[in-house]
Amino acid sequence: MAYLTIEKKSEIFQNFGGKASNTGSTEGQVALLTEQINHISDHLKTNKKDFSSQRGLMKMVGQRKRLLTYLSKHNLTGYRSLIEKLGLRK
Repeated sequence: MAYLTIEKKSEIFQNFGGKASNTGSTEGQVALLTEQINHISDHLKTNKKDFSSQRGLMKMVGQRKRLLTYLSKHNLTGYRSLIEKLGLRK
């Protein structure tokens, strides 16, 4: 994962988790997964037969879905602001 440097990860957690060291926040984890999903989706547009990356992508999408479900049950306003920031749903 050379595309996600330490600086980029800390920036994501700074923007969505509150501070850079708050790597356990649900919002930060969803934002990080979204960044990884976008990167792998771009990769799969050019490499259509990369089935192992497809499987990893589906696992990440499922993990993000579970985290978003948890967030919607426990912090609805945070959930709504997060999906608006990330542009996940229309």
